[in-house]
Amino acid sequence: MSDSNSFLARAQNKSGVLKSLLTHHVLIFQLTKRSIVGRYRGSIAGIAWSLVIPLLMLAVYTLVFGFIFQFRFKQGEGGSNTDFALFLFTGIVVHGLLSECLNRAPGTIVNNAQYVKKIVFPVECLAWISVFTALFQTTISIFVLTVFLLLVKGTIYWTVLLIPLIFAPLVIVSVGLVWIIGGLSVYVRDLAQLTGVLSTLLLFLAPIFYPVSALPANLQSFIYINPIAFIVEQTRKVVIDGVQPNWFGLLIYSVIAIGIAVVGLKLFQRMRRGFADAL
Repeated sequence: MSDSNSFLARAQNKSGVLKSLLTHHVLIFQLTKRSIVGRYRGSIAGIAWSLVIPLLMLAVYTLVFGFIFQFRFKQGEGGSNTDFALFLFTGIVVHGLLSECLNRAPGTIVNNAQYVKKIVFPVECLAWISVFTALFQTTISIFVLTVFLLLVKGTIYWTVLLIPLIFAPLVIVSVGLVWIIGGLSVYVRDLAQLTGVLSTLLLFLAPIFYPVSALPANLQSFIYINPIAFIVEQTRKVVIDGVQPNWFGLLIYSVIAIGIAVVGLKLFQRMRRGFADAL
């Protein structure tokens, strides 16, 4: 009987990760929309900035690596310099999702005290809102990437349709980390100063500016400790190379992602008991 109760408890913990999303999806959608619109409120271009920024980034990467560092790139990886701009931009897009989630995480609870102090408000939903707000910009960037690929290569591979399957586990990881960091930041405000540093470390310790093959053989496996490393590689496969991702690796990553989210939610639920007093 105890084994049965233990099994039910574990099942409830796992389902709890998505329960807040499925139960309160309307509320999450509305608050996510408000967050996205609020980000650009008061600016002249408004929400158009979400399209302009990735366009400018891609233009800069193409200019720098296609013209300024043309000789240096050809001595390295081979292929056209435009290919390297696409290679780099794809990695930046993936990093941008987790980076924004990490940078927003410390303020997830602290900056929404009005919701936290309402007993009926599902506070755990704030993590989903934070991640979906970041995902909006990522979606725009991927759109820019695929259009640019069409202009440069003259085609778009059907494997681009697999992008949601690749990003889904990264979204789950991001939600779990936001739950952990957002909850801890209520009690340790210094975390807001550390997430920017962590984001920068994840950028340079991922195969974004270089391929994994450029690392010493004995270090290549360690790079996958970085949560974006595997996703960066798989995104490049489906977008740039037009091949299917490593399905087994994606399955393993998904299992780990769910584990992180379950632990994150469990810790968050424990920490939330003191949120009202700490705020």
